[in-house]
Amino acid sequence: MPASETIDQAATKADKAILEAEKRLTALADRAEKAVQEGLEALRVQTRVYADTTGQSIDEAQRYLTDKVQERPLTATFAALGVGVLIGLLLSGRR
Repeated sequence: MPASETIDQAATKADKAILEAEKRLTALADRAEKAVQEGLEALRVQTRVYADTTGQSIDEAQRYLTDKVQERPLTATFAALGVGVLIGLLLSGRR
């Protein structure tokens, strides 16, 4: 068998191996893309649930706070003043 035939056969085998590797890599990339898309969709759904729950909790807290302020306006005013003073002291540092 001449050397040129051996080289041609080796080149043909190499081409086939490269094509097969490309097919496998493409299939792997497709599967990875699908998995990432499914993960993102699950994350979107879960995030919507958390956002809805958080929104409801904030609404309930706002209603509760509004009711308490209306029940005892002086207490709420002094509490807000005290919190403001504490924050001011913390922000001023040790001057």
